[in-house]
Amino acid sequence: LTDLMGRLGVEDDVRAVVLTGEGRAFSAGGDIDMFHDLAGDVARVRPHLGRVYDAFHAVERCAVPVVAAVNGLAYGGGTELALACDIVLAGQSARFAFKEPDVGLQPGFGIVRGPQAIGRHWTAYLAFTGREVDPSRALAMGLVQEVHPDDVLLDRAVAIAREIAAKPPLAVQVGKAFVNRDGTAGLSESVEATALLFGTEEH
Repeated sequence: LTDLMGRLGVEDDVRAVVLTGEGRAFSAGGDIDMFHDLAGDVARVRPHLGRVYDAFHAVERCAVPVVAAVNGLAYGGGTELALACDIVLAGQSARFAFKEPDVGLQPGFGIVRGPQAIGRHWTAYLAFTGREVDPSRALAMGLVQEVHPDDVLLDRAVAIAREIAAKPPLAVQVGKAFVNRDGTAGLSESVEATALLFGTEEH
């Protein structure tokens, strides 16, 4: 994802991107078995988290807007990936959640980006409880901008991407750069804090 977003941002014929999942999930998040393997090994966790955050940040840094078409589950890193996108559409089957507190962790990217995107209280609600929210709740909290039936979700996302692509590209790129101008603030601290959680007995 990091490599792809970098390449898409410099291709003249790409003016917008649609990011979606396949099957029943937009992204089900991290591999919990891998989390178990990393438990207690903070030195290995730091670079892993750095690569994960680099992928989210690459979405934000991509020179062209990224529209998420969230089909099905967006758990943990899936919700964080949605937060990294510029515009988020959800299908009626979409479900959003930070599941990290269930395994003694926190969504490191999500707790940095969440307050900017959905506010401090909604971020706390998701990050402290691990609760799942449906598309109507996600719309009310500002996590998504539109909700559509699953069978037209991708078409609606492509339509928005085409609408953006028809605008003068430099104006859109400048707008995106300013919307995401504070992109790295707090992320290095979050990597460290989340890495340390991997070493705890609770995890």
